[in-house]
Amino acid sequence: MWQSVGLTLLVIVATLACVLLFMLFGWYVVWQLFLSKFKFLRELLGDTGSQHGDIEESEKDTEREMLSTPRHRPKSARQRKLLTEETT
Repeated sequence: MWQSVGLTLLVIVATLACVLLFMLFGWYVVWQLFLSKFKFLRELLGDTGSQHGDIEESEKDTEREMLSTPRHRPKSARQRKLLTEETT
């Protein structure tokens, strides 16, 4: 009788350990592939790895590029028509 109780407890503990390891491995993979890209999540977890500085530098570069290049929006048909009427 004690053997069956011990075996049952062993199976339950082993199952929980396997599930926990699987969840931790899954979290690690998702973090490496996707979640670490979000600055908000890195700040929440206190991650100050090398990616932190790299991403901030690239964000600053992107902001500079956006400010230095003029933004061109495609003109609507009405705006194009008004421009052609004004020039003629």
